[in-house]
Amino acid sequence: MTGNKKAVILSSGGIDSTTVMAIAFHDGYELYSLSFDYGQRHRYELNAARKIADVFQVVRHLVVQVDMKAIGGSALTSDLAVPKSRELQSMSRDIPITYVPARNTIFLSYALAWAEVLESSDIFIGVNAVDYSGYPDCRAEYIQAFEHMANLATRSGVEGKTRVKIQAPLLYLDKSQIIQKGLTLGVDYALTHSCYDPGPDGLACGQCDSCILRRNGFINAGVIDPTRYQSSAM
Repeated sequence: MTGNKKAVILSSGGIDSTTVMAIAFHDGYELYSLSFDYGQRHRYELNAARKIADVFQVVRHLVVQVDMKAIGGSALTSDLAVPKSRELQSMSRDIPITYVPARNTIFLSYALAWAEVLESSDIFIGVNAVDYSGYPDCRAEYIQAFEHMANLATRSGVEGKTRVKIQAPLLYLDKSQIIQKGLTLGVDYALTHSCYDPGPDGLACGQCDSCILRRNGFINAGVIDPTRYQSSAM
């Protein structure tokens, strides 16, 4: 289902961004999918993002290369160990080492530039403040601040041609609610990838924060987890 209105969708190939893409698709947007090869150790997620873009018949799927590995500061872009087997309570207590400095600001900036070229007023992002309240760039205050900045920083915004809206429809949903929402929209979560530390074959480790949140999300949603895990994770 597509329409005349265009939307840029930040897509990691994971549960949240795929659910957001399904929401935008069913709301009648023409979809422009934006992913990043930023030096992440789990770049297998880009394979998932490409498959998902095909499923939703996006007008264009753009993969931008940004070398955040050169900056470092995160277990996802360096040799720092990815935390494993953490308790759910501890995941939201502190900002974890898997936080990538300024990642969402960088990603949204690219999305904003593309949206301006496309004359699109809608950018969709799958940030969630419930499961990862420790991530500073997944909060409502951040989204509101970026949207305000976006409308000050672009020619289309200053000239009043297009007012940008940062759409974050999953902001206050937990993982099980996100999964349930996606299932009502026909999302095939077997296509998605969440693991921060997958094996060479792409199998999920089952022990990183993202895997634990994913697995618990399916359990709490009362549906079968279609994730392919490494045998050591079972």
